Amino acid sequence: MSFPPQVIKAITTIVGRSRVHLAASELDTYASDGLPTHRSRPGAVVLPGSRDEVVKVVQVLSHHRIPFVARGAGTGLSGGALANRDAVSIVLTRLNRILEIDPASRLAVVEPGVVNVRLSEAAAPYGLHYAPDPSSQTACTLGGNVAENAGGPHCLKYGVTSNHVLELEVVLSNGDIVTLGSRGGEAWGYDLVGLFVGSEGMFGITTRITVRLTPVPQAVETLLAGFGTIRSAGEAVSAIIASGIVPAALEMMDQACVAAVEASIYAAGYPTDAAAVLLAEVDGRDQGSVSAEARELEQILQDHGARSIRVATKADERARLWQGRKKAFGALGRVSPDLVVQDAVVPRSALPDVLETIAAIADECGVTVTNVFHAGDGNLHPNINFDASDPEQVERVEAASAAIMKACIDVGGSITGEHGVGSDKVRYMTLMFDGDTLAAMRATRRVFDPLELANPGKVVPTHACREWWAASSTRHAEVVA
Repeated sequence: MSFPPQVIKAITTIVGRSRVHLAASELDTYASDGLPTHRSRPGAVVLPGSRDEVVKVVQVLSHHRIPFVARGAGTGLSGGALANRDAVSIVLTRLNRILEIDPASRLAVVEPGVVNVRLSEAAAPYGLHYAPDPSSQTACTLGGNVAENAGGPHCLKYGVTSNHVLELEVVLSNGDIVTLGSRGGEAWGYDLVGLFVGSEGMFGITTRITVRLTPVPQAVETLLAGFGTIRSAGEAVSAIIASGIVPAALEMMDQACVAAVEASIYAAGYPTDAAAVLLAEVDGRDQGSVSAEARELEQILQDHGARSIRVATKADERARLWQGRKKAFGALGRVSPDLVVQDAVVPRSALPDVLETIAAIADECGVTVTNVFHAGDGNLHPNINFDASDPEQVERVEAASAAIMKACIDVGGSITGEHGVGSDKVRYMTLMFDGDTLAAMRATRRVFDPLELANPGKVVPTHACREWWAASSTRHAEVVA
C-alpha cells in the first residue's frame, strides 16, 4: 500500500530519511519473526530513536487512522510482530538504553530495545540480575518480553515477566503517554501492569520499563539425569514438585533433541543413549541447604528410574549444561531448512500421557517432532522440523500443530505459555473461550485502543478480526509454501 505522501513526509521529518524504509528489499527484512510459516510484508518500517519520536510517529498514524505494529528483535514465535501492507512496523531496537540501576531499591529502568541478557550483565557488579531468562535472551528485547509475558527456565522458581515488572510508561494508539503501576510495587486500584504485560502489543507501545532485580544466588547446584523412557522422566517431574522442593529450574529434553545438541557446537555432554534427560537446578544463599536439596533431588531422580545422574557445582560446568539447553533450538535449526517451535501448557501430572500423544500425532501426520521444554511448570515446546518450500510438508506441519493444541486443551491445558497467540494461534482461541469471553477481551482492548490500530488482527478472533485477517491474508500475507 502507498501511504499518503504527507504521512511519509511527516514521519521522515520526525525520525530522518534513513530511518524510514519503503523499498521492497528493505521491507522483506521485517516480513517474518521466528515463526517460519507466516510472512507478511509491512507497508512501511519506521525506526524511532527516542520516546518523543515514538509519540510523534504514533500521533501521525493515529490522525490518519493507519494501523501499526510494534516490533523488537523479531525473535517471537507466534507471528505476533508481523504487519501487513496496510500497516506500519514501528521497530524499537534503537531505544536500547539502560536508564537507571538502583541497587538499593533493587530495580532498573530500561527502554524496550534493551537485550534481555544485557540487563543482567549491567546489574552483576551489584550482585543482582534480571531473573526471567528466555532461551533467546542473548537476542530478545525486554519490550518484546513484556508484550509476550516471556518466561524461561528459571521462571519455575522466580516467576515470569509479569512478576518482575513494576511500572510501565506506555504510548497509547492516539499518542497519549500513560504510566501504569509504580516503582514501589503495586499501585492502588486495578492491576494495569498485569493487564498490559502479555497483551501482545494490542494496548499500545511501552517506552520505559521498570523491573525488579533479584540477588544473584550464592550457592547453585545443577543436576543432569538420563532416563530410559520419557514417561519415567515425566513422572520424576511430578514427584519432585510433590516433594515440596521448588527447583530454580526443571527442564526436559527428549532423545532426538539431545542428539541434535550433541552433534552441534553446543554439545554439553548429555547422554545420547537416554530417551529423555532432566536438567534440574537448585539455588539459594546457603551452600549447606542447597546441597541438602540437591541430594534429595538426586534421590527422587534415582527412585524414578534415572539411569545416570551428573552433578555440576562449578560455574563453568553449569554454564556448559545450560548452554546445551538454551541453544537447543539453534541446534535443531541445523536438522532441516525450517523449524516451528510450538508452545502449550498442560498440568504436570499429564506430561507423560501428553508426550506420548504428541509422538502419536507426529507419526500420524508424518512429521518429526522433538521436545525441549519447561517441565517444572508443564510448558511444552514441541518442535517440528520441515522444509517450508514444500507445500505438502507445510500442510502436515499445520495439521500436527492443530492436533497438538487440541490434545493440550483436552487435558485442561492452554494453547500458549509464553510465546503468545499472535496470528498463528488465533484460530485456536475458540477452543478455549466462548463468544462472551472473547467479546470481553476485545472490549478490554478497546479501553486502551478504541480504534484497534495497535497490532490489529491478532489474538482475539472476533467476527471483525476474522474479517480483517481473512482479507489481509488473501491480499497481502504470504503463507510460506
